[in-house]
Amino acid sequence: MQTIHTDNAPAAIGPYCQAIKVGGMLFTSGQIPLRADGTMVEGDITVQTQQVLANLKAILLEAGVDFANVIKTTVFLKNLDDFVAMNTIYAQAFGPHKPARSTVQVAKLPKDALIEVEVIASLA
Repeated sequence: MQTIHTDNAPAAIGPYCQAIKVGGMLFTSGQIPLRADGTMVEGDITVQTQQVLANLKAILLEAGVDFANVIKTTVFLKNLDDFVAMNTIYAQAFGPHKPARSTVQVAKLPKDALIEVEVIASLA
């Protein structure tokens, strides 16, 4: 098992790490729209989704993979009315690759974010 950390994504704000490599797989912690310096991105779901995906991309790159290696994502939205706007940015980031995904509405997210996303990726 190996812990993954990059300075190009925000440090964990609790007792967890950005990601863990284990058995040919990468599991990321949920990413909210924090910049690498830990400051929150203000703005609508489009801006926040872009930041979340930038964070995930940085973590994936640190592990030696990219979005094409993602097998499964889980998207947590504060409001499912943001689904279409989030999905537009998400689709741009993943391009033709379409990993399995779950999307759920939650009552509240850390730092009152509008979105949080976690991914599972193959290291092969």
